[in-house]
Formats: sequence, structure tokens, C-alpha cells
Amino acid sequence: MQQPPNHGGHPPPPGGPPYPPGQPPYPAPPHAQTPGHAHAEAPGQNPQRERIAHVGQQFRAVLQNVERVILGKTDVIARVLAAMCAGGHVLLLDVPGVGKTMLARSIAASIHCSFKRIQFTPDLLPLDITGNNIFNLRKKAFEFVPGPVFANLLLADEINRATPKTQAALLEVMAEGQVTVDGTTHVLPQPFLVLATMNPLEHDGTFPLPAAQLDRFSIRISMGFPPPDAEMRMLDVHMGKDVAIQALSPVLGTEEFLGWQKLLPSIYVAESVKRHAVNVVTAMRADSACLTPPSPRATLMWLRMAMAIAMLEGRDHVVPGDLQRTAVDVLAHRVVVSGQRSGGAYVDYFVRQVPVER
Repeated sequence: MQQPPNHGGHPPPPGGPPYPPGQPPYPAPPHAQTPGHAHAEAPGQNPQRERIAHVGQQFRAVLQNVERVILGKTDVIARVLAAMCAGGHVLLLDVPGVGKTMLARSIAASIHCSFKRIQFTPDLLPLDITGNNIFNLRKKAFEFVPGPVFANLLLADEINRATPKTQAALLEVMAEGQVTVDGTTHVLPQPFLVLATMNPLEHDGTFPLPAAQLDRFSIRISMGFPPPDAEMRMLDVHMGKDVAIQALSPVLGTEEFLGWQKLLPSIYVAESVKRHAVNVVTAMRADSACLTPPSPRATLMWLRMAMAIAMLEGRDHVVPGDLQRTAVDVLAHRVVVSGQRSGGAYVDYFVRQVPVER
């Protein structure tokens, strides 16, 4: 097995995935977005593209609103919004103090939907998350009291500080959008999305997330440190008299966001693009160095992420480059590799090595 090549001697910046050379983070910044050939048609001739263009405008509005608080992280915000558009959950992994919780709160403040936060601690119990049946003395009967998971957007803060039993309480919730308590199933409101923050596993007082839990997250990303100029502006914003997060107002409604998710299946994915995704994961599964290869769920989420970034960039079809740009975020946390290579470098190597069928 070859070692991942060194592409031009320029390693990826800390906190970010190794994108292909010359390839921007996804989706492209607003000033760089190109809606393809949609502009060549007269207005009203293609309602599909008009809907996609409208979603792109809404996306840019949310992005710019969050950037009022989270400075210098346009690509990170865009990646989280793309995952949410794909109906997936997001895991933010980084050292304390880089703005993981603030990012989740800023996105929640920008979308007009119900929001709950759970601070995970070692003494947190599963019923503290899902809810419980409480005996009502007045009615002389048990009644279900919903837990904080009954929200459209759930912030699971420092998820790896809870015990494995408590972490497992989110398995059914994240995979099926429902909660079962004492044999009764309760359906969660839609949309239901989890934004979880996580400290590195080598820190004291943390519990590693099992593979089944990690597989529930569509992407895992790191924020990294802000550029110096962005950190200077951040000091001005957050040292002011008014707290920046409290000044945010919603710019997108719940039904509008659901419209993003409903429009996603209409994005066209060619057979050659699907075949490329399957060929990449098949190559990983055949490699003896990959101890835990990607699951079929990972392949599905990889394609859904590619569809999401295509739609947010104003395109009605997926290109192979969309897969290349999302591969590390979607697959790296799902694979376990022997040796010294990281999951990100391993995934990036296979994406480059497997050719795209024409």
C-alpha cells in the first residue's frame, strides 16, 4: 500500500481537510458562485432552476447573518449548512475556545425554529435527554414529559463528556427521528438536526464515541484557529457593549428550511458520479490497511452532501468535483486505518487515486 502523496509540498492548514489543489471550500463563497448555464434561459422557463436560485439566495442570507458573529470561517459555516440541507447531523471536533458552541448557537439564531441545548456531563442520564413518564397526581396516571431532544435544532455540547450509556440515548433519535420510552414511540418534530461539539479524546474527563455513534454524524469538521485579522475583528465584536449573538435575528423560517430538504432529491446525479462514489468505497473495503471501511450509509450521505453543495451553488446536477470536496468531511471519521496515517489523509488519497469513469 502506497503512502499518500505529498501534493506539491503544501500540507492542508490545521483544522481543515486536504482539499484538492485549487479547489475552494464548499459551497463557494457568494462572490464566486456560478449558477452554471441557468442565466442563459429567460425567467420562468425553468421553474426548477428558479427554485434552486432562490435557495441559493436564502443560503447566502443565513451565511452572512452567521458571519456577524463567527468571523473568518466562511467555509466552515457553509459546510455545516450544506450538511443540514442534506438532512444530516454535524460533529464539531476541536480544542476548547475556538467557537464551536457559538457557531451552533449562531446558526440556530439565524433559522426560526425551536432550539434546545444539552450540556453533556458524566452524571447526565439517558432520560434527561429523551424525556420520561411522570406520574400526574391530579390525573392519577402517567404522562410523558418530553426531553430536550424534542426540538428542530439540538445543540449537544461536549457530547463526549457523557458516559457511553447516555451517548447511546441519541442513537435512535439521530437515526430514526423518534424516541421510545417504556415501549411507546414518540415522533420528533421535523426538521430534526443535531449539532454536537466534541473535545479531542486525549483531554481528561472524556469518553470516546463508539463507531455506531460516529456513523450517525453526516460530517465531522474542525474549526481551527481564525486568521489574525479575523481574530482582531472578533475582539472588537465580542468586547462591545452588546453581546453579538443576542443581536442576531432569524433570516430563514422552518418551512423555508424544509423547502431546502424537499428540493434536494430533484438534484440530478449521473450514473458515472454514483459509480465513482461506489468505486472509491469499494477500493477502501478491499484494502487490508482499512480496519473499519465506510458503510453503505456513508456512501449515501456522501452523495447527499454532494447534492447539497451543488444546489447551494446554484446547480441542478452533481459533478465529480463535489464528491472530491466533501469526501474527507463525510468519510474520515468513519474509517479506522492501521499505521500512522490519519483518516483524512487516507480518504483523500483514495479519492485521488480512483479514476472518474466517463
